[in-house]
Parts: sequence; C-alpha cells; structure tokens
Amino acid sequence: MAHTLESFVASCRGFLSAAPGPAGCQQICDLLCEALKDSAFVAATIDPNGPERHILYEDPDFGFTVLAHSYKGAKNAPPHDHGPTWAIYGQATGTTIMTDWEPIERATEAKPGTCRHVRDYELTPGMAYLYNPGELHSPRRDASTCLIRIEGVNVAKIKRFPYIAVADQAA
Repeated sequence: MAHTLESFVASCRGFLSAAPGPAGCQQICDLLCEALKDSAFVAATIDPNGPERHILYEDPDFGFTVLAHSYKGAKNAPPHDHGPTWAIYGQATGTTIMTDWEPIERATEAKPGTCRHVRDYELTPGMAYLYNPGELHSPRRDASTCLIRIEGVNVAKIKRFPYIAVADQAA
C-alpha cells in the first residue's frame, strides 16, 4: 500500500480518537514502521539535505506533531524524556544507537535529574520505537541519518528538564 503524509496523518488521528494513550500510540508506531518501508513515502517526506528538525504536520485537535529529521555526520543527544508527552522515533536511513536510561532522581526546575544506563539497541531503516511519557532515552548517530519523529505535542513548546548520566554504584 502506498503511503502519503495525508493518509498517514488521517490514520494517526483515527488511532488516537479510538484509543487515546499508549494503545493508540503503539498503532501509530506500527504504521510508521510500515510507512518507512515505502521508499516513495520516505522520499516525499524527508529531504536528506534538509534541516535537522522540520515540522511536516502539527495536528490542531490532538496536538501531535510529525517531523522529518536530517542529520549530517555524527550526532549525540544526552539522556532525556519528552516531558509530559510521548515520542516515536522512526528510522528512515542510517542507524541510530538508542540508549534506555533508568531514572535515579527525576529532574525538576531547580535541579537536573540523574539516571543510569539500562541498555543500548539499534534502530535501522524501517524500525520505529515508542517512548511513553517519562521514559528516558538518548540517541547516538555515528554517521548521517534521516528519521521521522512523532511527538505527542510539539516539544519545542513545552518545558523539559535535563538529566545527567551517572555510573552504577557498587553494592
């Protein structure tokens, strides 16, 4: 089945209307995996020479935002969550090494949070992964990559707090 941004967004709206919360988000994640295997969809939505963050669609009713990301060369991000919302990372080209983190102390406005390493795994083309609210993660890209990310709300419009990774303490 050929995918378009319009059909993708319409399906996302339907999923969130029928199953708000994690179940609807997982349906979006599954659809994104399918769409990322459609080379015409990828070519139509992501410019490999485009900006690192390009908003493709922001939903006026549900608030979710669909973004295209084009990263040139290596790029790392520190451990973070998406504040009170969810995010789905969908790999279009290249490989992203994702790290999951366990919070030790949650971040506040007054103080960065702390976290410890849980696991690393790869996102390769055609894969997508859902991060529910509060789930800490960090992406590492060792070469150029392109992805589609869907945020429950546009995170550029919300306040988020930083996290610092700490080494596991010996018992």
